[in-house]
Amino acid sequence: MVAKPSFRDRAFVVRTYDFGEADRVVVLLTRNHGLVRSVAKGVRKSKSRFGSRIQPFVDLNVQLYPGRNLATITQADTVAYFGAGIIEDFDRYAAACAVMETAEKLSYTDLPNAFLYDATCTALSQMQGDSHPTLVLDSFILRATQYSGWGLSLFDCAECAAAGPHKAFSAQAGGAVCTSCRPPGSLSVDPEVLHTMWLIRNGRAASAEHVEAVHRATVAHLLWHVESAVRALKVMEQA
Repeated sequence: MVAKPSFRDRAFVVRTYDFGEADRVVVLLTRNHGLVRSVAKGVRKSKSRFGSRIQPFVDLNVQLYPGRNLATITQADTVAYFGAGIIEDFDRYAAACAVMETAEKLSYTDLPNAFLYDATCTALSQMQGDSHPTLVLDSFILRATQYSGWGLSLFDCAECAAAGPHKAFSAQAGGAVCTSCRPPGSLSVDPEVLHTMWLIRNGRAASAEHVEAVHRATVAHLLWHVESAVRALKVMEQA
């Protein structure tokens, strides 16, 4: 069997867990190779040459050597550190963790997804600023799910295409729903909630006036499609 060549890529750490006495398994969201499960050998030792760099909220330039089950990280250089302004603030930290966990759930092994990597980079950068962290997260979710083929109808009815604005949202139906098409379990929303979702999905500035309702609808949309819990979102609910 011919060994696969090593490769270099940009990456974010989306999940880690200890492995053996000194190693750590690191799940990476890469720009050109999708989701990569790797091992950082000896990274838990105090004298590790790159242990401090392999952590969340760091944009890395990594060298990886493919293996049968896990790639091996042979080099890791910091391109940008986004932790400043995030790790000191619980709301921003929880929202940033939710970005990383969502990115993992929307990514696939070996399939390049430069859009998802770039969107993650943008979201973490915005988390450092004055933007409302929950709106930054929801913007990321709406943009990433739309790119994945799960775009929402946020004005016309998702079922019958009746012109909006409408006052109900259904994740199952795919967005705004009119009175006639509204299925059981739909959320009652102010039309401005749907307008805010449209704005942040398209990278526009938006008021945080309806942030709670926007987040509730956005999370319902995400969970309907990924069909599994996002732990960081539960942490946000408990704050």
